[in-house]
This record gives sequence, structure tokens and C-alpha cells, in this order.
Amino acid sequence: MDSYQFTVTERFLRYVQVDTEADPHSGTHPSSEKQKNLSKILVTELLEMGIQDAHTDEYGYVYGTIPVNTSRKVPVICFCSHIDTAPDCSGKNVKPLLHKQYQGNDIVLPDDPAQVISIKDYPYLSSKVGSDIITASGNTLLGADDKSGVAIIMDMAHYLLNNPEVKHGEIKILFTPDEEIGEGTEKVDLKKLAADFAYTLDGGELGTFEDETFSANSVQIILHGVSAHPGYAKGKMVNALKISGELLAQLPKDSWSPETTSHKEGFVHPLRIDGNAEKVTLEFIVRDFNTEKMLEHMATLKSVATSTVSKFPKAHMEFIVKEQYRNMKEVLDQFPQVSAFAAEAYKRAGLEVINEPIRGGTDGSRLSFMGLPCPNIFTGMQAIHSKHEWIAVNDMEKAVQVLIELVKVWEEKS
Repeated sequence: MDSYQFTVTERFLRYVQVDTEADPHSGTHPSSEKQKNLSKILVTELLEMGIQDAHTDEYGYVYGTIPVNTSRKVPVICFCSHIDTAPDCSGKNVKPLLHKQYQGNDIVLPDDPAQVISIKDYPYLSSKVGSDIITASGNTLLGADDKSGVAIIMDMAHYLLNNPEVKHGEIKILFTPDEEIGEGTEKVDLKKLAADFAYTLDGGELGTFEDETFSANSVQIILHGVSAHPGYAKGKMVNALKISGELLAQLPKDSWSPETTSHKEGFVHPLRIDGNAEKVTLEFIVRDFNTEKMLEHMATLKSVATSTVSKFPKAHMEFIVKEQYRNMKEVLDQFPQVSAFAAEAYKRAGLEVINEPIRGGTDGSRLSFMGLPCPNIFTGMQAIHSKHEWIAVNDMEKAVQVLIELVKVWEEKS
């Protein structure tokens, strides 16, 4: 690919300027109608490339097929990224800035000089001296999560369609909405997709490959107190707000939380609180790499909540559990070729595989348990969900090369 003129950067710079911020409170699919604006752009570009079946549906998903060009019988491989950005930080009016040949200096973002990206805070940046870096301008996130993945897949498609000498099986393209709010696979049509295996492009540093995620549940604890006029409340009022404070105070201070755990340690995380003296709703997320341990964390949380509520006569609670996703490794271990072929592609692209678990989840977590085994490949994105988000151009270009090598490996070894 030495002579190939990558299109990934130009695509990325355009895609991040389209506001696709997800809305966790809308209750619609997609959660924000504006996500469809990028879906339509991507379909137009895929059709212009020659992908004849490219289309988007009522939910904002994008589907497309790169036809097989080999006589070998090769499994159908899908590449997937999500179009939405996280609601943690504004994704409106993103102004991407290209810093040519970064020299190791602090990067002061012009729209808010208080926002500074430095090697001290982001050590990985030291490996990018001399490379082109892309940041936002200081008021918004950048959107590399996951428009870098989208741009990488689009550039891969561009390369394959313009280089038919590269032999490959049928390749499916899938772009999803609402991954950032845990609904990226909610309305996906796997029957229409008709893929055997998949890879998400939603990872971080160059060379990382992720086939293991948290197992995750959400928990909603609804605390019911007793309301009364505060002037005449003696012996009558049971304040749900005070129950919630007591419950939260029972959680460990030095463990069992995101701020006190790392590597493969799980946690219970209070995410949101809403209510009044009569009724309070607490929202938690519960995470662990071992599904059984995750369920143990949840049982412990329920025990703590039950014990706390029992101290308040006339109060009662509801404990509502929702499964979010499971550790993809439980599925991927049954299909070792999916990870092995990726490792071979990394090697051919001149990379050593850095295999690490994700302290989170991807669309691949859900897809794996829906019958589409799906690990995660790097894009280069850094400092995601923040105004400091940045990405190196050469990381995205290397990811494109990995995908080209990966489709070759599947064709050769099938």
C-alpha cells in the first residue's frame, strides 16, 4: 500500500463535523434524529464507490456489501463502527484541527485556551512526535469515538473497490447508531446483514486488539418513602432522600468503584439519582469480566439496599435489573480463528498485537451473543468523550492497512 493515497483523514475531518450526539433520555430509535444525517452521507458515498446495495433504514443503520471476488469459499466478514457520539461532552459544531508534524509541545486548543493536551497527561502522545495529529478546538469532543472507525472502514472499502487484484470473500459494512447509550444493536437486522463473523473498529492505541469486555448489568433501585406535610410530619414522614443518602454511604470508599479499580477488577457505580422525599430512583451500572462475579456484585448491592431500607419503617424498595452485555470472550473462545486471523493481519502490517481487555463494552459484545462473534480492532482514538480527544493520522492509516491484510488472510486460509 506504499503508493496508496489514503482517504481516511479527509473522510474523518468531514464526518466529525456532523452532529450525531446520542440522547439517553429520548426513548426513540435512533435516540436523536440527527444521527441519520451522517447515515445518509455514508450511503451516498458508498453508492458512489459502487456498492450497489448500500442503504440506511428507519433506525439510522447503514448496510452495504462489497461483493466476493474470489473462487474460494470464504466466510462472510462484517466490519462495524458506530456513528453516534457520547452525550458526556457536546458534539455540536465540532471544529477539527489538523496539527501537521506534531513536535511534542503542549497543544493549546484555541476556542478555550484552558484546554491543553500535553504529553504529561497523555503519554501515548510522545510516540506521535513528527506525526499529524487531529484535535477539536476546545469547546466540544472530537468524535474520533467512533467516526475514526467509520472513516477507516470507508477507506478500506475505497481501497478494495479500486484494487480488485486483492482477493477477498464477501464483505459486509455495518454502521450503527446509539452505541454510546448501550443501544447500538437494538434494531440491527442480522438476517439482512447475513455475516458469519465481524470486527468492530472502536479501539484505542496502535496495535491493540480486544476480545474481552466487561459483563454488564444496569440496576435501578426505586426507594419509596412516606410523604407528609413537613409542618406535621412527626411520626409520619419517611424521607426517601435520606434513605438514598444512607444507602450510598454504605458503599465501600476504597474499593468496588470505577475510581478505585483497574485492570480486571469489577465495580458497582452509582450513575444517576432523581427524586424527592416520597420517591427516589437510583441508577447503577454493575461490571466485571467474570459474569458470575458480576452477578455476585449485584447480589451484594441488593443486600446492602435491603438492609438499609429495613432501618426505615414503612419504606420499601424495588430492585430492577436489566442485562446490558456480556464478556465477548465467552463466545470468541469458541471461534479461535477470528482472533488468530486478526493477529496474522497485524503481523503482516508490521504490528505486534497488544491484547488487552476492555473496561467497557462495544457493539461487538452484544453482537457476539446475538450469534455474530465480534472482537475489536484499534483506531488510534485517545481521550475519548472529552474536549481533549485526539487521534493520530498514521494510526488510522495503519488500521486501514490491517483491514486490507485481514480480508486477505480470511481468503487465503479459508
